[in-house]
Amino acid sequence: MEKEKQVTTLEKEASAPNFWDDPESAQKAMQQLSNLRDEVEHWNGLWQRVNDALELADLGDDALADELSVETEALEEAVGRLEFQLLFSGPYDRSDAILAIHAGAGGTDAQDWAEMLQRMYLRWAESSGYKTEMVDQLQGEEAGVKRVMISVAGPHAYGYLTAERGVHRLVRLSPFDAASRRHTSFALVEVWPDLEDDISVNIDPNDLQIDTFRAAGAGGQHMQKNDTAVRITHKPTDIVVSCQNERSQAQNRETAMRILRARLIQREEEKRQAQIDQLKGEHVDAGWGNQIRSYVLHPYQMVKDHRTNHETGNIQAVLDGQLDDFMEAYLRHTMGA
Repeated sequence: MEKEKQVTTLEKEASAPNFWDDPESAQKAMQQLSNLRDEVEHWNGLWQRVNDALELADLGDDALADELSVETEALEEAVGRLEFQLLFSGPYDRSDAILAIHAGAGGTDAQDWAEMLQRMYLRWAESSGYKTEMVDQLQGEEAGVKRVMISVAGPHAYGYLTAERGVHRLVRLSPFDAASRRHTSFALVEVWPDLEDDISVNIDPNDLQIDTFRAAGAGGQHMQKNDTAVRITHKPTDIVVSCQNERSQAQNRETAMRILRARLIQREEEKRQAQIDQLKGEHVDAGWGNQIRSYVLHPYQMVKDHRTNHETGNIQAVLDGQLDDFMEAYLRHTMGA
């Protein structure tokens, strides 16, 4: 009911003659209205499906039993997911996300592992109804990727993906080893909230070093003849952001600045959380090497999250993007739910 009231209020504001006098504020209000409408319509649609299922059950027709059973399971899953989303308490949990994957120790195997993770997250995003966009990618010399950055847009994208932040470890027989020996590879996953412009962060233009270069694809072939790719270095923090996805230098610069803002805000949040953890006596170094999850393909098959002890033997399903159980186990663990 409260969301519906907010929709009604915003609709009245949007119909005012002077609503578009401030285009920037009006655009933000319209985006908020669109998000609220989607949320209200989702809940109302689900409620209608529940009522339809109850009416179907009241008919007592055995011929409809299978249809009713399938719909009941689908409704239970949908309601469970929405109830779980109500537990998100972080300030940016409802935001879009920026996901970065970096190949770690392990050479070509690690770069191949980073690309496997890229595929895994793209499959997860697709099955979750999220929109993805490749922001930046650096191919490996022989196979895989050295790094990749992807924007993930949709409700609670950041809230869910926070569960993936950390080092991911793969154990398998290497396809790049002539002797087929077992190799261990690592990749680092980073996640930042992709925030709206009304979140303030001060970026001094004098603190930025902006370089342009030619966007390159697989095999080092140039996708553009002009210097359209942009690399921004924030000198006080040594944060480096690059973008080569768009066709124009201006678009790539705008995207790179958006990602830089997200990383600086996330950095401040991590500083505050580190201070709180130290006061609580629970500070843990989140540096490289503290794997959060292991994916074992040999000598047995298992995926295990070391934070929650949640595990499964169906590693192929996980690599195909079935991550919800791992994400929810971690999020419930951190939320104390």
